[in-house]
Amino acid sequence: MAVDRAIVRRAVGDAVPLYVPAIPFSLVIGLAISEAGVNPLAGWSTSWLIFGGAAQLTLITLVGAGTALAAAVMAALVVNARHLMYSAALAPTFQNQPAWFRWLGPYVLIDQVFALAMLEEKTDPVAFRTYYLSIGFTFWALWQSTTALGLALGPVVPDSWNLEFAVPILFLGLIVIGLDKSSKAAAALVGAGVTFLTAGLPNRSGLLVGALAGILAGTMIERFRP
Repeated sequence: MAVDRAIVRRAVGDAVPLYVPAIPFSLVIGLAISEAGVNPLAGWSTSWLIFGGAAQLTLITLVGAGTALAAAVMAALVVNARHLMYSAALAPTFQNQPAWFRWLGPYVLIDQVFALAMLEEKTDPVAFRTYYLSIGFTFWALWQSTTALGLALGPVVPDSWNLEFAVPILFLGLIVIGLDKSSKAAAALVGAGVTFLTAGLPNRSGLLVGALAGILAGTMIERFRP
């Protein structure tokens, strides 16, 4: 079956602007790998083994700080637990896809891919599959390239640049894309508030608590809204 190139071009065009804030994030990853004292190739390999910047950064920084590997992996899994909710949200759409896609698709289900895919979930299954894989592997290729660049350039970037600003900006952009209902806005606010209040929980489990609280708030508003 021929690939619809118009959908591929649109997908790439949608993906690139959302990736721009991730470029400084990749420099942060590269700097973290350098400071962790791990083998550069092994550190970079986490980019495709994990393919999730927040979880990758968590794992690298904790290992670099001397945390036991098992505890570091557990913390990274907690950070990535939100992807279970992404999977649940897209499950009805994935059910209309072939088995190979249901196995491959989750690998590239990162935050940006989820935000864009949710806007396309009601399209034709073939068109959705083309769009989803195009944005997913555009992000994948860009992330592998820029984290490698970050590994080379991160250590020489001055601390005064404060590259950590890229992380909240990246997620803020994703939130803005998805806030088309009051229930979503409430979920985002409650989730952020609860995450802030539970930030001191071990293994960064406050992220999971905040996410669950946000989902509950959004669900309640949807259910009882007149």
